[in-house]
Amino acid sequence: MSGSSQTVSLPRLLAYGLPGLPLAALMLPLYVYLPAYYAEDLGLGFAAVGAVLLIARLSDVVTDPLIGALSDRIVTRFGRRRVWMVAGAPIVLLSAHMLFGAEEGVGIGYLLVWTVAAYLGVTMVLLPYSAWGAEMSPDYDQRSRIAGSREGFVVLGTLLAAGLPSLLGADRGAALQMIGWMLWFVLPLSLIVALCAVPEGNAIWRASAGWRRGVAILWRNRPFRRLVAAYLLSGIANGLPASLFLLFVAHVIERPEWSGPLLFVYFFCGVAAIPIWLRVSARYGKHRVWTGAMLWATAVFLFVPLLGPGDQWWFLLICVFTGFSLGADLVLPASMQADVVDLDTLHSGRQRTGIYFAIWGMATKLALALAVGIAFPLLDLAGFAANTMGNSDTGLIALAALYSLVPAAFKIAAVTLFWGYPITAERQRRIRAMIRSRTIST
Repeated sequence: MSGSSQTVSLPRLLAYGLPGLPLAALMLPLYVYLPAYYAEDLGLGFAAVGAVLLIARLSDVVTDPLIGALSDRIVTRFGRRRVWMVAGAPIVLLSAHMLFGAEEGVGIGYLLVWTVAAYLGVTMVLLPYSAWGAEMSPDYDQRSRIAGSREGFVVLGTLLAAGLPSLLGADRGAALQMIGWMLWFVLPLSLIVALCAVPEGNAIWRASAGWRRGVAILWRNRPFRRLVAAYLLSGIANGLPASLFLLFVAHVIERPEWSGPLLFVYFFCGVAAIPIWLRVSARYGKHRVWTGAMLWATAVFLFVPLLGPGDQWWFLLICVFTGFSLGADLVLPASMQADVVDLDTLHSGRQRTGIYFAIWGMATKLALALAVGIAFPLLDLAGFAANTMGNSDTGLIALAALYSLVPAAFKIAAVTLFWGYPITAERQRRIRAMIRSRTIST
């Protein structure tokens, strides 16, 4: 730790992290429940739903860099970041209401329009929110605490979204509607608390580059390229089992009633592990610890194809171990993302946190979209049918492989690409010292 003067107080950490809870309560059903609900319950089919979600994700190629660049450039009396969160919240609430309240008879066009709207609203809230956290402190380890607070609330929101429907005995459609109504209360309240309790960080220089030039400049940041590419590959690895979780539990384990409790255990272990990962990364370095966590997850995934009907207790153990590695995936890459922004600030003389987190957000969403776009068409090709319990061995093998072996391959690719990442705690502190000296000299 660099010193107590840079320590972010616990109340401020909690207030900043609080909006992560409703955002996660939205995103879990959006990524996990919604595809299966529209494909199965509303009868749109896996191939069509996968294609729509992939197309909707392509809209982020425009909106993410645009919102990132604008949130860097536009300064209001309320700051650069928070005004975008306030503007995006109504879009999030309305689109979630429409998506989660859909009834039988809606078509592909309905899903596409409101999914694009939901992604836009999430971008307007989540991207400035993440950039805001990166600017709260210049310290290497404090940034991990800030990311840990945000992602801890994200996991709590995920637990709420996963566990509440199961506890209340709601079916998939009713569960989505329940979460949609909950968001109307929790999201505005959490934003009010965060906006009132947490000030924005001070920009070192006001950004003046257009978004195209900004993208070109950040692409020359080699540590960023390695980090975001590894994060994309790891995100696909995480997105595949997330998209297929409900199907795997229902058709391979054959215990669909265990879906809620298993998801709860997985995410609970993720949030419980965050303090451990923070302590270990402060000692050994964020890049080394994240690499180790990815290798750990890979090793655990290799046991999944051995499971079959009635193996819910073994699968529970796998959820515990992979949930433990989830804590590192949530906290450490986001903290390192703040560090690579410092390198760009040193070289360019401008603070482009927004555009950096725009590309980061695109990688996150693209990973999840590719996971669905890869998994659902391949399941169709293998002859897998979600609405029957009599699938062929080929279909079940394809489901198990897409759930475990393919993600393991993506994790290995991410580790290979990320190995030898150059920004250590010592190098980051030297970068911050050079930035301070240039600021003083100007």
